[in-house]
Amino acid sequence: MLQTFEAQSSPEQGPSRLAALRLTMAQHGFDGFLVPRADAHHREYVAERDARLERLTGFSGFAGEGKARDVMDHLGTDVVLRDVDDFLNAVKALGGPVQIDPKSCPDIIATTLRDAEVEVIEARDPCVLPKARKNEVEIAGAKAAQERDGVAMVQFLARLDAQDLDAGLTEIDVVKTLEGFRLKTNALRYISFDTISGAGTNGAIVHCRVNENTNRRVGKDELLLVDSGGQYVDGTTDITRTIAMGTPTDEQRACYTRVLQGMIAISRARFPKDVGGQNLDALARAPLWMAGMDYDQGTGHGVGSYLCVHEGPQRLARRSKVAFEPGMILSNEPGYYREGAFGIRIENLIIVVEAPAIPGGDDRDMLCFETLTYVPFDRRLIDTAILSRPERDWIDQYHATTLDKLASRLDPQTQDWLRAACAPL
Repeated sequence: MLQTFEAQSSPEQGPSRLAALRLTMAQHGFDGFLVPRADAHHREYVAERDARLERLTGFSGFAGEGKARDVMDHLGTDVVLRDVDDFLNAVKALGGPVQIDPKSCPDIIATTLRDAEVEVIEARDPCVLPKARKNEVEIAGAKAAQERDGVAMVQFLARLDAQDLDAGLTEIDVVKTLEGFRLKTNALRYISFDTISGAGTNGAIVHCRVNENTNRRVGKDELLLVDSGGQYVDGTTDITRTIAMGTPTDEQRACYTRVLQGMIAISRARFPKDVGGQNLDALARAPLWMAGMDYDQGTGHGVGSYLCVHEGPQRLARRSKVAFEPGMILSNEPGYYREGAFGIRIENLIIVVEAPAIPGGDDRDMLCFETLTYVPFDRRLIDTAILSRPERDWIDQYHATTLDKLASRLDPQTQDWLRAACAPL
């Protein structure tokens, strides 16, 4: 089964993370910071991405009867355990200033502080950025998870390529087949989100989630868009591939190639520190813009580490001002969606890293992206006449690396499929 009952946090995590938070508070002159257990919507179940208290202290809010005292031993004497009925009185007694994040702090806490004339400072939750900057263990785990998931994806794509469409393949069949290969890794904890499987016109519905009422057969000579991911203990994956189910049209190949050019532009980007998503988003759109096309969505989102597949604050989007920092993982997923016809999206995960120096360049700190996802693109959809020489070289190198990383973990028949898929353009 996909649900697990393992404890996902440990009190041993608390002291070092609390110390880092206290240091940040002292640097900004704050005496207190309220870390809510609830999320911004105050739902009964808190999504992993909003589990700030658990990540900060290692305590999820329930440790079993009689366990709270053991947790307190780990957190130290600076943390006071109070009865829930005394909480608001304790809030009133805070000397201030107290920092709250208005996006997530319950209104009753903010109101109680202000009614008690406690000075309130509104600022972003200081736990958000440290969580977004993945540490060495999380980065290593992300790479391992991506490689494991890549094997499942290649097995899926090879199976799909051999599929007889006359047998009646449906969008739901596609979802079940892919999940089956992920389950065979014996490491899948759950899917990252409901798999998007859109064939033909359904592919133009950006977040189309198939159900029994909308399920349709995958037709010959249609495009199939599959956006999916897996949750593994060592990392979270999110990948989209668009597949030609038969012979694509020249128009489909041109549109696909322009989307691929945008993804490559982000993958190859170098940029100074303090640059955010709003500065780079146009790189992914430029090839489409030159053909009079665009897409209405953002280009990428942050990704958690065995947490929510959508994790902020970093994004690749026109409105995102958050500066990229080493260790941040993002999706790189430009697309093109023609209503009533087809949809195209290509998605890899990337991580922000320090860029190597270029001889003759300025003495300036630069950043770049390292690709985490390695699964071949559909060669049938690539129009090489549109590509520049550097773009062709990037694709060939990407496919060579994909073959090197995954081939040894595949059966001979799937190895043969992967060699053909990764052959130089």
